[in-house]
Amino acid sequence: MAAAAVLSTSTVFAAEKVKLEVWTMSMAPKFNHYFTNLTSQFNQKNPNLEAIWVDMNWDQIQPKLIAAIAAGNPPALVNFNVPWVHDFARQGNILPLDEYLGADKNLYQANALNDVTYKGKIYAFPWYNSVSVIAYNKELFDKAGIKTAPKNFDELLAQAKTITEKTKIPAFAPKLSAESGGSFINWFYYAGLPVIENGKAVFNSPKHIALLQKFADLYKVGAMPKDVFKMEFEQEIAAYNTQRIAMMTTAPQALKRTQTDSKAIYAKTDIAAFPIAEGKMAFGGWMMDYVIPKGTKSPADAAKLGKFITSDAAQLAFSKETGTTFPSTKLAATDGYFMSSAKSTDPVEKSRAIAALSIGNAKTLTLEPGLLPDEATMQRALQNEIQAAITGRKSAKAALDAAVKNWNARLAK
Repeated sequence: MAAAAVLSTSTVFAAEKVKLEVWTMSMAPKFNHYFTNLTSQFNQKNPNLEAIWVDMNWDQIQPKLIAAIAAGNPPALVNFNVPWVHDFARQGNILPLDEYLGADKNLYQANALNDVTYKGKIYAFPWYNSVSVIAYNKELFDKAGIKTAPKNFDELLAQAKTITEKTKIPAFAPKLSAESGGSFINWFYYAGLPVIENGKAVFNSPKHIALLQKFADLYKVGAMPKDVFKMEFEQEIAAYNTQRIAMMTTAPQALKRTQTDSKAIYAKTDIAAFPIAEGKMAFGGWMMDYVIPKGTKSPADAAKLGKFITSDAAQLAFSKETGTTFPSTKLAATDGYFMSSAKSTDPVEKSRAIAALSIGNAKTLTLEPGLLPDEATMQRALQNEIQAAITGRKSAKAALDAAVKNWNARLAK
């Protein structure tokens, strides 16, 4: 009898499932159905594991995770963005995943893996991504005599000047608003130019100066709006929808707003790829991912869940749910869901195909968190100099020399 009791107790303990909490940010209630189905599928395939989905606001995730790690009870997986990955990797608060990924890392786009690599190790499972396209007003392009999409960035800038010259309307609003992440550093990276090397700011070389001068030349001829430094996502859409700019360089989801709010402009809209520059990357990438926190009870099981929810099938299904985001896995990005609309005349559908073709070149353009000793102050100093140069109050060289001097004084402390 005693032996039977011991055997019965052992069976109960053996049958207990390993609980795997996965935290996401701001996915509920819109994607309740998707995540409920996803965790249910995982649990059915892994009867000894139980994935539990927990959603919270984006601003709650970091403080709650830090508290959970300190208490010794972190979740299995957490939804992060790329800057957070680097910040937490530098602090040692998330685990490297190379041993768990193995050959499966080949399923992901190379740039996606590079985004979440810190000191040679991969720290996150890449999830969904985004990339900019050019939505343009066909009527204004016809008036300007432009018949083809720009093949490179210089051609885009040349077309912008022609559009403004012929139509008297600003061509576009390049991302320059610091509040919405429009630091000019992103443009340096896009052009393949370094920002910091060997602990020193180096963005005042002749190539950096020449790039900034191109933006100053655009502003001088009115090819970008006078309020471009204040134009964030919402303002850019509103400007395009009211024909105050001829093209919108943004993520495909912005077109949903045009489709709803300005049907007349939507009917005049066509789509082109945002050109690749010397940085060999598509502009507008902003990838989300999943990390395994330090102290997770069963990291191997957490990795199994991480690979499942970022698999080709799961990422493709999520893209279909959102209609405007893109997979970071290679195979899913080539699915007919994206490619079948390449020749569509509907802007939203066409943007989906064009963005999917560019997604392999997508890279999250950001300075590594913690690299700058006083990031807010240093970014503000750079932004002030960039504005002075673009608006013609300073030469591009003088502005960048001043910004570099400011940065290096702080970096040397």
